Amino acid sequence: MSAVRWGRGAAGFGRALWPAGPPGLLAEEGALGGSWSRKRSSTASPCEQDRRKDWGHAELLEVLKARVRQLQAEGVAEVPVKRVAKRVTVARAPEAGGAQPPRQAQAGAQGAAATPSSRWAQKLDSDQQLTEKRKQRLEGKLRKRVEKGAWQKQLRLEPRLLSRKLAGQLQHWEQGAPRSPWEEQLAQLLQEAPHRLSSEAAAAPADRGPESRLEGQQQRLLSFFECCLLTGHLPLAHHVLVTHHSKSQQQRLLTLSMYNMVMLGWARQGSFKELTYVFFMLKDAGLAPDLQSYAAALQCMGRLDQDAGTIRRCLKQMAQDGLQLQGLFTAVPLSAEERAELLRAVRKAKPTFTPPRPPVPSPQVNTSPLLREIYAKQDPAVSYPRLHLSLKELQGLFQQQLRVEMATTITVESVEKVPLLTKEVLHARKTLAGLRTRWRTALYRELQETKESEAHAAREGRLSLFPYLCLLSEKEVVRMLLQTLQALPAQGESLLFLAHELGLRVFKRKQLRNEVQELEQRYSKYLHLLASDTQVAEPCLPRQHWEALGVPEAPHEQPWPMSVVVQLGKQLAEVLVRAAQMPSSLAAPRSPGTLIPVLYHVYSFRSFRQIGILKPHPAFTQLLETAAERTLTFESTDVPMLCPPLPWTSPHSGAFLLSPTRMMRSVEGSQQHQLLLERCPPAELHGALDALTQLGNCAWRVNGRVLDLVLELFTDKGCPRLGVPAPPSEAPRPPEGRQAPKRCLLPEVSPAEKAEMRRELARRLKVAREMQSLRADALYRLSLAQHLRHRVFWLPHNMDFRGRTYPCSPHFNHLGSDLARALLEFAQGRPLGPHGLNWLKIHLVNLTGLKKRESLQARRDYADELMEDILDSADRPMTGRKWWMEADEPWQALACCMEVARAVRAPDPTAYVSHFPVHQDGSCNGLQHYAALGRDSVGAASVNLLPSDLPQDVYSEVAAQVEVFRRQDAEQGVQVAQVLEGFISRKVVKQTVMTVVYGVTRYGGRLQIEKRLREIHDFPQDFVWEASHYLVRQVFNSLQEMFSGTRSIQRWLTESARLISHTGSAVEWVTPLGIPIIQPYHRDSKVMIKGGLQSLTFSSSVDTSQKPNTLKQKNGFPPNFIHSLDSSHMMLTALHCYRKGLTFVSVHDCFWTHAADVAVMNQVCREQFVRLHSQPILHNLSRFLIERFCSDPRTSKSIWVSRLMDTLLSVPKTGTFNLEQVKHSTYFFS
Repeated sequence: MSAVRWGRGAAGFGRALWPAGPPGLLAEEGALGGSWSRKRSSTASPCEQDRRKDWGHAELLEVLKARVRQLQAEGVAEVPVKRVAKRVTVARAPEAGGAQPPRQAQAGAQGAAATPSSRWAQKLDSDQQLTEKRKQRLEGKLRKRVEKGAWQKQLRLEPRLLSRKLAGQLQHWEQGAPRSPWEEQLAQLLQEAPHRLSSEAAAAPADRGPESRLEGQQQRLLSFFECCLLTGHLPLAHHVLVTHHSKSQQQRLLTLSMYNMVMLGWARQGSFKELTYVFFMLKDAGLAPDLQSYAAALQCMGRLDQDAGTIRRCLKQMAQDGLQLQGLFTAVPLSAEERAELLRAVRKAKPTFTPPRPPVPSPQVNTSPLLREIYAKQDPAVSYPRLHLSLKELQGLFQQQLRVEMATTITVESVEKVPLLTKEVLHARKTLAGLRTRWRTALYRELQETKESEAHAAREGRLSLFPYLCLLSEKEVVRMLLQTLQALPAQGESLLFLAHELGLRVFKRKQLRNEVQELEQRYSKYLHLLASDTQVAEPCLPRQHWEALGVPEAPHEQPWPMSVVVQLGKQLAEVLVRAAQMPSSLAAPRSPGTLIPVLYHVYSFRSFRQIGILKPHPAFTQLLETAAERTLTFESTDVPMLCPPLPWTSPHSGAFLLSPTRMMRSVEGSQQHQLLLERCPPAELHGALDALTQLGNCAWRVNGRVLDLVLELFTDKGCPRLGVPAPPSEAPRPPEGRQAPKRCLLPEVSPAEKAEMRRELARRLKVAREMQSLRADALYRLSLAQHLRHRVFWLPHNMDFRGRTYPCSPHFNHLGSDLARALLEFAQGRPLGPHGLNWLKIHLVNLTGLKKRESLQARRDYADELMEDILDSADRPMTGRKWWMEADEPWQALACCMEVARAVRAPDPTAYVSHFPVHQDGSCNGLQHYAALGRDSVGAASVNLLPSDLPQDVYSEVAAQVEVFRRQDAEQGVQVAQVLEGFISRKVVKQTVMTVVYGVTRYGGRLQIEKRLREIHDFPQDFVWEASHYLVRQVFNSLQEMFSGTRSIQRWLTESARLISHTGSAVEWVTPLGIPIIQPYHRDSKVMIKGGLQSLTFSSSVDTSQKPNTLKQKNGFPPNFIHSLDSSHMMLTALHCYRKGLTFVSVHDCFWTHAADVAVMNQVCREQFVRLHSQPILHNLSRFLIERFCSDPRTSKSIWVSRLMDTLLSVPKTGTFNLEQVKHSTYFFS
């Protein structure tokens, strides 16, 4: 089985991905589109298929009878029927890789097979087949050579110029004397080139701006040219450039960077004539050459060893254009070989020229006052932590990770129960092996045919998929498609989703860098900072050490447009559909041996929207289940790393060794976040870069004892109560008897009964899909845990657009459920010290969910009272009193019981080395930030910003306030208030209170409360809807009364965002740590990809040109702004803990460290919260928004800008709360 990070459907096919699916990619697919070719016979109706089948059988029988009569007349024995069957093109069903003739033919062949002449006939037939295969192979090679030569001849290199004058010059030069060199033509072109765009070109919509801002068709062109150069199809790129340039409408799409890209390709080959052709087109388009243009021309001259006069004229013209010669070596990205050829050309004209040395970057210092202490030089208090592994061990781990990334995928053993190797299982595995062999051959053939078709389209000047299909070897593509087929769930998957994922996988694999030797040397030096047995001259942060090694910046990869990604993936999915076939005998044992598709394209309704689905044949699904193969395949970037990640040094450089990863995750095709980060001064990002590096440098290991217990349940029948999903065998079956689906067809069944039957069936199917999804998710996690059981591993991190951090590995990390967290512990241990055991006990009680309103001392005492149950849980978790199963977080509680047991039984508990992570969780952290922003004393007391003897529980306080309102209404005769008596509890209101601060609407809050009320068995279900409406209103009223400052800030943020979006812009701001943020909410535009299996329609928000979605912008700003603050607080805490030598990781507002270091972490956490909110955050935000959105004189008279200015100047007033009190609050984080 293959995981391949997919599992979005009910079988967990998409759960394998980090976020919950590609955001912004709606599964909205158009009506039937495209037409089936003759290979897609699966769309024929059943009657038509039966007619074809009968006709084929009849024809086969007639041919067989005629052949038998012929052989009998000639006195020659029958030749194998397989040959005859092949002549009539009726495909036979392979059984374990062989061919299965029909029974009629078998009976006739058996009688003649025993005669001697039959063996001679078979040998003759075999020899003839071998000869035919050799002949076909030779003809194929010859045809490919001829086609390749013809193709090259068909590609147009001479430009078609729109300017008659330029066209005449080009024709004159081409027909001129042989002594007229192309170099002179180039020099004259450079001299006559415009110094600026013509007025017509300047007014064009494609204003030749930086390529990072290209939209739509321009992005497609740029990525097409890039892929052509990567795959060695430069003539094709030139041909498409010429085709677009020759048509005025298409020429307006071309940008200077596109001409430069093709010129650079010719320069690398030393093709001066073709390079000059591009310069002709450049001049014809009214564009002025830039440094890259001159670098390409001079590099080509260097390769051809041209005379000094031509080069001198080129350099003179470059100077007249205001371009500096030194800029060729400092501002243009060149390889070492290209740089050498360029220098060779320049020195012919200027022998004494010395290229400027790469500028030594002046040490840039982050200017944020919050980070001044982090980057202070030579601070004796700094004690950066080191790993517990030696340099040799780390170098060995680096080699292991390098092999994994170079292979691009990793295969692990599944933890599913091992089946008995019965004859049925062995036969199924043998059949699958035979089918896969056949599929590989078919996929190779289909890929080649698809490439030929796309190459033909490219020869016509269209932007085809040909260069994209050439990025990976056919072997890689075939392996990827077979993994996709293996991972497809039984109920199928959306064609749009599959297309998106397949296209993304090609894009990510083409980015794989191959600088292994250089990387190995530098990484070995980098490890001296981390290894336990090495020293460095001066302690520093990992990023600083890596930059000091002189590591060059990795080139930034331009993302592909979403339409290209989906179109490429759709093409590959269709290749798989056409190639994957199986014998019909697998579906119906008595059926003739024809081939049938493994995948079917069907339409289904999901969320009231019709979508196309690729669904595997039930017989194939059954074959996979019977074979019960015990392997899972993952992408190398979807599993934890086996060595410390590369430090983050830029927005697109860090984490994995060879696989490029972005610092800020976003929707594919979206560029606004990346643009902001690249424009940001590098030093301003140091805080975020170093925090992400620190989180990724934490070494982990698997808790083996907990894993064994989970696997015991998982391989049995699961235990949903403990978060261990049950197997599919435990899923609800379709109704039987009077509720059976077949009864819907009976005429005597009433419409109401039919509706009830359909609802019941839909409910059971939904439950079954959810169970299958959860099961697959757990399977991936547990299989990876088993694979990593005896290893040390690392979890590289990146962040979302708000600055919140996440592990890159989606399947196995500490951000998951209770079960996922219990499986992990720190690889590096720390002695408990004098207070560590107490913190373990407090943490255990916290995990139970009990004593939330009690003091820390009371929680320690409670743990001592329960010590007998704790030890019993640790010693006999499945056979004892099972106290741990009653906890809120049962698996983490069990893991903590085991750790406490080992500690108390140690000869000296203070010396016991603990690997267990202890958590400190914020008390409704969003409200804590709001209370600090508004200096709200009442709100601060409710969320534990004020010191107190006992922890305050804001959820209980809100529930109490709601109860006051309910009692008043009940006395006035309000029925719903009377019904709710005794049912208002902390649990009912908790989720709504928690999410109000993050922007939940009344509608969303009502759904949350409705769900809680339905969980109460005694509550009258007829009143659920009315009661949820009533309660959500009262919860909002209570919060308004308790957190008046919070609500005023929320309203100010919401109104500001509304007005900003009305000006036509998305909301932007900068976090206190300097991270630029922009909200990715824009009006969707529909993109349609026609043809093939179906037309695909999806929503695209290529955001730099589309209008903002006002509703999402205003509703999203308050919660996103608060998220950016809690992210800043976490990063500050992480960096300061790292300076003190602590191991620190976080789950947003839940901070983890060793038990011995909890007190230090708590102190740092409080100090950094006070420092963060001591900044004038709201006033800084107001100033930034005014400068960004109200300072343009062209829009200053707009009514929206005027209103925005007034709003931004009205910053909410703050209260009198003293932030310094947070430092003494025991229960701020606890």
